[in-house]
Amino acid sequence: MEFHQELNHCRRLVEQRLGEFFADELGLHQAMRYSLMAGGKRIRPILTLQFCRAMGEDEALALDVACGVEMLHTYSLIHDDLPCMDDDDLRRGKPTCHRAFGEWQALLAGDALQAEAFSTILKSPLPPERQAVCARILAEAAGAEGICRGQYLDLNGEGRALTELELTEIHRGKTASLLTACCRMGVAAAGGGASDMEAAAEYGKHLGLAFQIRDDMLDELSTVEELGKPIGSDRVEGKTTFLSLYGQERCQQMVEQLTWKAKDSLRDIPNREFLCRLADELSGRTN
Repeated sequence: MEFHQELNHCRRLVEQRLGEFFADELGLHQAMRYSLMAGGKRIRPILTLQFCRAMGEDEALALDVACGVEMLHTYSLIHDDLPCMDDDDLRRGKPTCHRAFGEWQALLAGDALQAEAFSTILKSPLPPERQAVCARILAEAAGAEGICRGQYLDLNGEGRALTELELTEIHRGKTASLLTACCRMGVAAAGGGASDMEAAAEYGKHLGLAFQIRDDMLDELSTVEELGKPIGSDRVEGKTTFLSLYGQERCQQMVEQLTWKAKDSLRDIPNREFLCRLADELSGRTN
């Protein structure tokens, strides 16, 4: 299957399965579903599906694991947008969850989606030992050494100039930790070995940092219509970004170098073509 056909196929799988969750839209489910089904590229669940496929298994085997990943990612976005965090009004071209439903409902919607992420993985059709590995990987990525640590460092660093080392440490938590987990969970869902898991971790680490640098560039160079959220917010808030440290040309060079490293990490993975092409596509994305 051609790359974009495969990409769209995976995205449809994810969208269709996600649409089966919280479908009654009653009570808290309405706010949860509002953010979960707000669109987006679905890159994280697609990575999970494609790493499962790269291990020689049908990607559908990892579908519920991939949906769990997207639930957790959505929780992190809801909380990231809250007034006590980044206080954003737009996400994926729509009012953020707290703007649409109020702060307390958004907070609870995020909490519930985080719990449902693990519930979905642990109720998936995978063998119990694979469920457990996937849940452990996701918990490590979400917790005090992953997303939460990155967000803590980000907020704690506001109002002062950061070094590249400090900035990299923030985004290893906020961005790269979950992207790395997505890749590793695809390997775990397929029952891959230690060397496969290591390759997935290296790919995710480099892809995650390239993804964030590109994000920093788009925050200044894109439009609200393309990005689906306010632009220039980092500059307005006085945040240090890769773009403010290095400028556009150097940032693009860094993205290309990290993308090459991500692809090179898969040199011993037989079915790596889609994942290599995806890395290239993400390096030039406009939203």
